[in-house]
Amino acid sequence: MPFYTYRAREPEKSCDYCRDSFEIFQKIKDDSLEICPDCGNEVVKIMHPTVQVKDDSTNKLLSDDNLKKHGFKKLVNAGGGKFDEVV
Repeated sequence: MPFYTYRAREPEKSCDYCRDSFEIFQKIKDDSLEICPDCGNEVVKIMHPTVQVKDDSTNKLLSDDNLKKHGFKKLVNAGGGKFDEVV
C-alpha cells in the first residue's frame, strides 16, 4: 500500500497533526481523505512528482558487440526479400 500525504486546507484553523502535513497508508482504491482524522478540519492531498528511469538494458543486450561476443548473427533487411549479415 502506498503512502499518501495530506495537509490542512486552512493551516491557521488546524491542529498540530495536519498543519504542515501528515502521511497515511491507504489502498489505491480508497477514497481520498477529506477531513483530518485528529481534528476534523478539511484536508487536501499533496501530489508528489515521480522519477522516470530509462532502462537501457535491452539496448545493451542487443548491441552488435554483445551479439557478436555471444556467437549470434544479426540480419538487417536490405529490401526485396534479401537480408544482409551485420554481425
